[in-house]
Amino acid sequence: MQQATNPQWWQDTQDIPTIVRAIYECISGPAGAPRDWARFRFLQHPQARSLRTVVEADGSTRAMVFDVDSYIVDVAPFFAANGFFEVEIDQRVERFGQVAHVWSRYEARESLESPVIKRGANSIQLCFEHGRWWVFSTVWDNEREGVTFDLW
Repeated sequence: MQQATNPQWWQDTQDIPTIVRAIYECISGPAGAPRDWARFRFLQHPQARSLRTVVEADGSTRAMVFDVDSYIVDVAPFFAANGFFEVEIDQRVERFGQVAHVWSRYEARESLESPVIKRGANSIQLCFEHGRWWVFSTVWDNEREGVTFDLW
């Protein structure tokens, strides 16, 4: 079990809306600004996975799967060169006992004041153990023609 080096990190894991907000805070920031990867790692179970959907030029899709560290390596060059602020605009939580699923709809911008550059949905699976919530998986897709929030 990971130990919090920052008391706020422990607070991040005590309820579902707070852990989801913390995820967005960890990945958001201006171009070149360091992200709080230590906090991000603390939110994730050591075996957590992320899955990004990729739409190819021909319209076909594929999945890119990451563990926590490979996700950080993958996004670091983009965050170094680009401002990126992902903000939750809607949330739906389904919980059964110690397991929860969160549909978190988001908008992304280059700055908090700039126009929306993309929208999408995160599917986040959580489990409560050792007195806290853990992110076990995050799967996301971006809105595009034929895949919109209107389908919900």
